[in-house]
Amino acid sequence: MKILIVEDEIGIANFLQQGLEEEGYEVVVANDGKKGLELAISQKVNIILLDWILPKMTGIEVCKSIRKTDTTTPIIFLTAKDTVQETIDGLRAGANDYIKKPFSFDELVERIKIHFRTQTEPEILKLGAIEIQLAKHLVFVDGTEVNLTQREFELLCYLIRNKGNVCTRTQIIEDVWDIHFDYDTGVIDVFMNAIRKKLNLNKEEDLIKTIRGVGYIANELS
Repeated sequence: MKILIVEDEIGIANFLQQGLEEEGYEVVVANDGKKGLELAISQKVNIILLDWILPKMTGIEVCKSIRKTDTTTPIIFLTAKDTVQETIDGLRAGANDYIKKPFSFDELVERIKIHFRTQTEPEILKLGAIEIQLAKHLVFVDGTEVNLTQREFELLCYLIRNKGNVCTRTQIIEDVWDIHFDYDTGVIDVFMNAIRKKLNLNKEEDLIKTIRGVGYIANELS
């Protein structure tokens, strides 16, 4: 996966390049808006990190120019601009995300992973008779729509995405609930009971099995 960084502050650009390369990404850097636009057009990149205030062309101008020919590559603005209107302006110019300086590098990496996942993830997740249409946020069992809450939907998607692997309660509470401190993971069992009831899962041949004392695993039935 290749990331384009368009940032005129050399120290920030070098920091981001080094950190992202250590994360395993290929990185190219431009230190002004004009060069950034040239690289965005001439090279196949998977995501663009774009500063707002740049020499030669502003980030907004670069973003709008990219979107004339490329409507799909995710663009994340990195900027000290922090008013609601400025955020709206950036999104209207075609950006997918917006992270304000100073920012946590770990947070940036997680946002990048999310955008990469949306690029590579199939539009439909399946597990046995269960079908999830991600873009429409719909869940079906044997063709019949099932209404899940937002948290139930996120939990079901997480288990199916990790199909075949045991998902511990700690992993689930961190990745789905985004809680990174001691928390009663028993709440997961409550949501799983609700999901099983709504999906009418057969206990004797459950597509999502409980691993006692550990967590859950989603498996296709043999």
